[in-house]
Amino acid sequence: MTVIDEKDYGTPAVTSDVTVHLEIDGKAISVPAGTSVMRAAAEVDTDIPSLCATDCLESFGSCRLCLVEVEGRRGTPASCTTPAEEGMKVITQSPRLTTLRRGVMDLYLSDHPSPHDGKDDDLPLQDLAKLLGMTESRYGTDGHNHLKSIIDDSNPYFSFDPNKCILCSRCVRACEEVQGTFALTVEGRGFDSQISAGIAGEDFLASDCVSCGACVQACPTDSLLEKNVIEKGKPDHSVITTCAYCGVGCGFKAEVKGGEVVRMTPWKDGQANHGHSCVKGRFAWEYAFHADRITKPMIREKITDPWKAVSWDEAIAYGAKRLKDVQEKYGRKSIGGISSSRCTNEEVYVVQKLVRTGFGNNNIDTCARVCHSPTGYGLNQTFGTSAGTQTFDSVMDADVILVIGANPTEAHPVFGSQMKRRLRQGARLIVIDPRVIDLVKTPHVAAELHLPLKPGTNVAMINALAHVILTEGLEDKAYIKERCEDQAFADWCAFIRDEKNSPEMAEQYTRVVAADVRAAARLYATGGGLDHKGNSAIYYGLGVTEHSQGSTAVMGLANLAMLTGNVGFSGVGVNPLRGQNNVQGSCDMGSFPHELPGYRPVGDEAVRGSFEKDWGLKLDPEPGLRIPGMFDEAVAGQYRGMYIQGEDVAQSDPNTAHVEAALRNLDCLIVQDLFLNETARFAHVFLPGTSFLEKDGTFTNAERRISMVNKVLEPVAGLDEWEITCRLSRAMGYDMHYDTSAEIMDEIARLTPTFAGVSFDKIKRQGSVQWPCNADAPDGTPIMHVDHFVRGKGHFVITEFVPTEEKVTRRFPLILTTGRILSQYNVGAQTRRTENNIWHEEDVLEIHQQDADDRGIRDGDWVNITSRMGETTLKARISDRMQPGVIFTTFHMPKSGANVVTTDNADWATDCPEYKVTAVEVRLTNHQSDWQEEFDHFSEETRHIAE
Repeated sequence: MTVIDEKDYGTPAVTSDVTVHLEIDGKAISVPAGTSVMRAAAEVDTDIPSLCATDCLESFGSCRLCLVEVEGRRGTPASCTTPAEEGMKVITQSPRLTTLRRGVMDLYLSDHPSPHDGKDDDLPLQDLAKLLGMTESRYGTDGHNHLKSIIDDSNPYFSFDPNKCILCSRCVRACEEVQGTFALTVEGRGFDSQISAGIAGEDFLASDCVSCGACVQACPTDSLLEKNVIEKGKPDHSVITTCAYCGVGCGFKAEVKGGEVVRMTPWKDGQANHGHSCVKGRFAWEYAFHADRITKPMIREKITDPWKAVSWDEAIAYGAKRLKDVQEKYGRKSIGGISSSRCTNEEVYVVQKLVRTGFGNNNIDTCARVCHSPTGYGLNQTFGTSAGTQTFDSVMDADVILVIGANPTEAHPVFGSQMKRRLRQGARLIVIDPRVIDLVKTPHVAAELHLPLKPGTNVAMINALAHVILTEGLEDKAYIKERCEDQAFADWCAFIRDEKNSPEMAEQYTRVVAADVRAAARLYATGGGLDHKGNSAIYYGLGVTEHSQGSTAVMGLANLAMLTGNVGFSGVGVNPLRGQNNVQGSCDMGSFPHELPGYRPVGDEAVRGSFEKDWGLKLDPEPGLRIPGMFDEAVAGQYRGMYIQGEDVAQSDPNTAHVEAALRNLDCLIVQDLFLNETARFAHVFLPGTSFLEKDGTFTNAERRISMVNKVLEPVAGLDEWEITCRLSRAMGYDMHYDTSAEIMDEIARLTPTFAGVSFDKIKRQGSVQWPCNADAPDGTPIMHVDHFVRGKGHFVITEFVPTEEKVTRRFPLILTTGRILSQYNVGAQTRRTENNIWHEEDVLEIHQQDADDRGIRDGDWVNITSRMGETTLKARISDRMQPGVIFTTFHMPKSGANVVTTDNADWATDCPEYKVTAVEVRLTNHQSDWQEEFDHFSEETRHIAE
């Protein structure tokens, strides 16, 4: 089988068992049948001029610049849409073709004002004109565009100048084919034709445009152009790096002019994003230069004292002394640390090393505790490793896609676009979610089945799906016999066949019609195939993990995949959509209190011994405290010092009152971050952190892909973030020292078998590396569990449904669930310091019309949300996305106080909080909550400090 890669030639990649032989300008070439002449020409290093063909768009054939001649045929076909055929003889350059191409270019240039004023020399249009030996149009440059509408500046990040537009339709096609939003169209006919955003009269901001930037990137004339570039000029050099938002891990070129970043352009060779982006990664990066950045270390004696700016040496010495004083008074285990999933692998690694060496205990945890810790536990129990099974590209081979508890188009938008592309090609979609997410209703990709279950009933739903598959004989018997443990499967079968797991019995919990559950089970089990089994893939998010049975649900999904033989090859798998840029990496690097790097237990003497030998001291064999345990012990008075790197626990963690009580009780809190966040209100030492533009290191995305983060600018506070941690370690008495971040990765590889083959050199050479990467897989592992599971045989786990303790009552009759929105990110520390606020400047409460009517609530009213934990106030938005009895809000704005009302219920195995199920009541109000009034006071104080 022959495969030609697509990335440079603007036409779809071709895979075929049939090969054709042809000549191009006298050069012989063999290609798969169906390959375009343009792609075939590129294989013999022959470039054919083109305008409508780009790296990521389907062949279109509209620009008429890629014309060729074919011996024995009349006419001049477009090479991008003409398939190569056996015996074909192609001519790409001739006087006739030059004349035709120059005539076409003449017309394009006439429609583009000032085509050679020096400002547009690097545009694709001008590059092609130069290639054809043209500097101006014989028709002049007035064209017809002067009749078009005025410049559209409505979008905060880019401008649309229709007067420069040549109607090549590349922007329209990019919106359709790459992003899948269909926001742009060509309106009108003839000389009245123009690009339109949405319906007639709408501007970009009012349209369905999601500001991904695909249209801007595709534009060959600067008709669509970033405002930053218009203001500051085009960049003079670029640095390849990795986005610091979600777990997709998009590659970008950070483009710089005069030492200032002016643009982030998605890298076409980015192996997670293939040149695509979302509004956050493409445009929302200027938080790195926001006036709120703290650039000098600060200290204070009491949290009521004003901050005092000091030198690095003084701040670190002061923090270390306070931590030592705590240990002297309360014992070695009275302090600990929290690492950040926004930081690099190398930065996270040195934090856990600091805690285990300089602090002398295992009180280290990470924000994965409150998001995907059930993923690590559940997949380890069933498959033997704590990570997803596939590459993102694997979705292009899926025939049925099951999305449960995830909202890819909002939370992982670049992967969401790739998923939509596969759905437009014919894959079938099942969505299991309490809300009507975009994938349920979006034209061209709408879900075939939507199962709107009641929050908190995931396990009942998953068991019901398994019950149907098993009782109807749809399981993959051969796969199970070969790949899975016999006794565990037999025990699980006895459990799952029980009628209590049937869709009819589950309906009392899930509120989903049993017939729909049966239809979904059959579709997933068969992969949509009639005469043969298709590929079925599972994608899940925090709507699965952030429950009291989060780990149980993950194991249930793994059971489904094994039951149907959907693990170990492309197009299938169990795929967690990780929330933060390095949440996978922060877990990999040993940030859990019971595990050293590589998910190896601290209690294992041999494992611990390898680290003791390398680090030169004895390590504590006892697991340390998890984040909830740290807070509980702080409130109890036994845990008194904490070092928090890049996490805002006072905003992000549940039961805010409890978290704040714990932080107030600390004798020493050191916060390391970009901004004075909510947690810093309780800090005694503030250490300025670094943005992703100031880092050297690596991030690991949701597909286990380790990618480089290359320093674009020097740290504004003067120190690399890993060096800050090393200095604190030395001040605590352990001599931790590295000259470069590459040395840290070398140590990780030396001590961790999973990463034994990883190095900066290898990552740079390959573009990225997916772990495991070692002697058994020297180039990495794109797909896990190919021939056997990491643990040997797959392990079916009994997943008994246990209803959550958080139940609706007469006092609290509604269920509150939380999630994210496209334009904002997590606690908003980054995005709310950008122009993204134009789309989402405040969190709102989505509520069904029926629930609103019952309470006399109208759209836009202020409402009070009360739970047994506390209360907050939001504006109501009546939404048809909601089902009666369920309300929803995001948690991006600190003043919203979403976690003031969330409970301390947590996953039974990992203590991951149950953010997705909180019993509440909603009432009309005309004043904010007491907590919000207190927040306003602290917010004003923080603003003055930043100024």
